[in-house]
Amino acid sequence: MKHALITGASRGLGLALARALADDGWSLLLTARGEEDLMSAAFDLGARAIPGDVADPAHVGRLAEAAPELDLLVNNASGLGPAPLPRLADYPLDALRALFETNVIAPLALAQATLPALRERRGAILNVSSDAAVEAYEGWGGYGATKAALDQVSNVLAAEEPGVAVWWVDPGEMRTRMLADAVGPEEAGAAPPPESVVPALLRLVRTRPASGRLTRGGLE
Repeated sequence: MKHALITGASRGLGLALARALADDGWSLLLTARGEEDLMSAAFDLGARAIPGDVADPAHVGRLAEAAPELDLLVNNASGLGPAPLPRLADYPLDALRALFETNVIAPLALAQATLPALRERRGAILNVSSDAAVEAYEGWGGYGATKAALDQVSNVLAAEEPGVAVWWVDPGEMRTRMLADAVGPEEAGAAPPPESVVPALLRLVRTRPASGRLTRGGLE
């Protein structure tokens, strides 16, 4: 049996991927801040769940301790930052620091904590990125900067850990609560659902290509 740890697994892409991996026979450890939604999802999928904030070092430690065997770490949990999205000239710096903690430091901390288990089983890390990491969208400077940093963390980690596959994946726009918070529910409602990208992610995990940055178009 293969084992996966998925963050941000109570809704959106994290939940959609968890459902698909459960159907594929994986043993899952799920985490998210929303305890009620997380526990409901875990019950439905026959998964283990530990609610908490990935930016909390103690929570990261609990997750690593609960996953002594690990084939896949999915760093999906992410923050948007202030909404409506502020221009960089007006971006609250305390909010930006907090966003880097959630979107960059936390995924690296969890990777550090689980690398011994991942090395043992020649596992993989899937970090969820965004086109905002490489494109200049007005208002997306804070979020995009964190995803650009996560991309480079992933890039260097891949070079330093040749026995572990590291993928940083831009899944494209998806119909999620985060996108609705950023652009409004009407525009977000026109985006494809998270489930639409999951088959491509499953192929990625099954075929285990070389480490690298992948986009939704490149996966399909």
